[in-house]
Amino acid sequence: MTEPGVPLVDLALAHERVASQVRARFEEVLNTTSFVLGPAVTEFESDYATYSQARHCVGVGNGTDAIELALRSCGVGRGDEVIIPANTFVATAEAVLRAGADIVFADMTPDFLIDPASVADRLTDRTRAVIGVHLYGQMAPMELLAAVAGPGVIMIEDAAQSQGARRNGQRSGSIGLAAATSFYPGKNLGAYGDAGAVTTSSDEIAERLRALRNHGGVRRYEHGEFGVNSRLDSLQAAVLSTKLAVLDDWNSERQSAASFYHELLADDPRLTLPVSAPGNEHVWHLFVVQCEQRDAVLTDLNSAGIGAGIHYPSPVHLLPPFTHLGHSQGDFPVSESAADRILSLPIYPGIRPDQQVRVAETLQKSLSSMSVHH
Repeated sequence: MTEPGVPLVDLALAHERVASQVRARFEEVLNTTSFVLGPAVTEFESDYATYSQARHCVGVGNGTDAIELALRSCGVGRGDEVIIPANTFVATAEAVLRAGADIVFADMTPDFLIDPASVADRLTDRTRAVIGVHLYGQMAPMELLAAVAGPGVIMIEDAAQSQGARRNGQRSGSIGLAAATSFYPGKNLGAYGDAGAVTTSSDEIAERLRALRNHGGVRRYEHGEFGVNSRLDSLQAAVLSTKLAVLDDWNSERQSAASFYHELLADDPRLTLPVSAPGNEHVWHLFVVQCEQRDAVLTDLNSAGIGAGIHYPSPVHLLPPFTHLGHSQGDFPVSESAADRILSLPIYPGIRPDQQVRVAETLQKSLSSMSVHH
């Protein structure tokens, strides 16, 4: 009999743990029939703002819209340059172009976070904003980015993979002028469909965000500017409120799982294990190791029923939609060499130690078979 597989993320297990509370909140929404921007959304926005140590949270349709609207609400648009890391999900780049601005890429440091020195090299008089992407569960060095960029440059957080993380004691979502997040189902705080939000402590930006997400106006049929239709719906807000109550507990389960992986894999010279940058409290959205012959190792893991993955197989500057920016292989060497070696191992709240042992053993067996073939 074959052992059951180990998924990369176990959404069924997560749902099982909150199912009865989610059903009760769904009933409330169904009874009020307030499905878009209703009381459930207002309640979640208020709770998530408090949780994120920000004054405001504005719920939107998804994380990509959140980044675009964060930029637009801060006045970033045509003629402006926005610096982003080359190693991020494509949405960060899409959102910059959708806001009308130009993308400038920067490289990363070996801990996968945007490199302030690389940002410093790419500043011009058109640089309007820098997006610090909090990757894999830990925060980008926002204070170092702000220091190299100078006071005229806006700091935006892409906080989609870091709900609950802290840097120097400050929560993800509370440091930039605005912070965009995604509640895609696999995130640390995940909805049951697409959803996102922007947090900010500026009353003016929050007011603009509320208009932009709702066709450019907060009152019906009053449209002060060109907006979009990107609203958080009440059923998703109900799910998010339920899970927000257990997010810290779930994050600490991720932290325990990450330290167990470190224990299991620490003595293997064939692997580079992930590290937390100084000052960061990591919430381990992903557990990303690096190894040689990654594609072959990934195939072995998947064949053995282990749900491993790659986040992300290509840096954004090498993807077809961005070739017009004129970059080639070698422009961002740290991001490029990591892209060939990174491997995400299963991690989620409730992953069992025996499952992690199985992942570690399968991984090490694969690495050993690679060295035999060479």
